[in-house]
This record gives sequence, structure tokens and C-alpha cells, in this order.
Amino acid sequence: MEQHVALALAGTIRHDGNGGVADDLDDVTGLATWLRENATPLRPYTGDLDVPGVADERTRREVVALRRAVRSLFAQAVRPGPPSRADSASLLSPQEAVDRINETAAAVPVSPVLTWAPDAAPTLGWRGGATDARLRLVAGLARAAAEFVTGPARERLRACPAPRCVRYFVQEHPRQAWCKPSCGNRARVARHYQRQTADR
Repeated sequence: MEQHVALALAGTIRHDGNGGVADDLDDVTGLATWLRENATPLRPYTGDLDVPGVADERTRREVVALRRAVRSLFAQAVRPGPPSRADSASLLSPQEAVDRINETAAAVPVSPVLTWAPDAAPTLGWRGGATDARLRLVAGLARAAAEFVTGPARERLRACPAPRCVRYFVQEHPRQAWCKPSCGNRARVARHYQRQTADR
């Protein structure tokens, strides 16, 4: 299974198990935990940076803002299918999302420039910029997002349709309908319940 940093970042918004939505980046501790868990896939984008050590409130706010841009572009990428239910009220326009990713990525010496024109495939270019530890981390995440939405995995990106799930996933095979088996089980149980109550 491929590891995608942008998909992992989008996945920090998830179902909380009680019918609501949980945010794994709700506080600095959550950000540090997520960075520690994703240190290896982040390395191509951040180099030798001690990513958990960069976690502070300012970095957390910047990562959350970037995540919103990523999820907004994911919502565009899964069209004509519906976006994740967690995003319906908070999506940026595609241009706002692209601008946020480009501006964030510009803080690294070599950064991507994402172009997403209506009715055209996204393209990726490069430009230079300045850096420090916090900017290097957030810019690295932006670069990962730009590479994802311009790469081949974007064509297989889906919003999980299971009840209460709010995740995006990359389809590993054409028949895969849910992000994980437990979502498939939940969807089957919900369909069975609906059939049973309709027969009464």
C-alpha cells in the first residue's frame, strides 16, 4: 500500500466513533504525535528535520490551514462524486486552495507551483524561496500535496461513502468502495437495517 503524506494529512479529520468528527490536530500534542507517526514518509519533503520537535501552536495553525486546502482540492478531485461529509461547510474554492498550497510551498528553497485550471489536468512547476524549521515542515507538506494532486494517485482518490466516515482514500483496486474493511462492514449493516425496517 502506497504512503501518501497529503492523504495522511487529510486523514487527520476522521469519524470519532460516536457519530461526530474528530480532529487529530486539535492541539499541539496531537500535531507532535502525527508528525512522529509520519516522520519517515515526511523525510523526502523535510530532509533531516526533527519534525516532531517543530510542533508548536503557530505550526499547528499553519498545518491545519494547509489541511483545509488539501481537503478542498480532494473534494474537487473526487467529483462528480460527493466530497467527504466533514468538508461540505468548510471548503475553499479551488483557486483559494491552490493559492494556499503555492504560497506555503514557496517557503522552501525549491518549491512546487501548482496550477489547476478549469477543465484541465493539474500541472506542477518549481520555484525558489527562503526557509526555517517551521516553514520547512509546512512547505514540505504543501509540496507533498501538490505532488499528490498532480500525480497518478489523484485519479484513484475517493471519499469513503460509509455511514459516518469522513476519510478520503486511494483505491487500491477497481472494486474497492470503502477506505477500510470496517467501513464496508458498517455500510452493509446499515443497508441490512434499512431493508429490515422497510419490510415492517
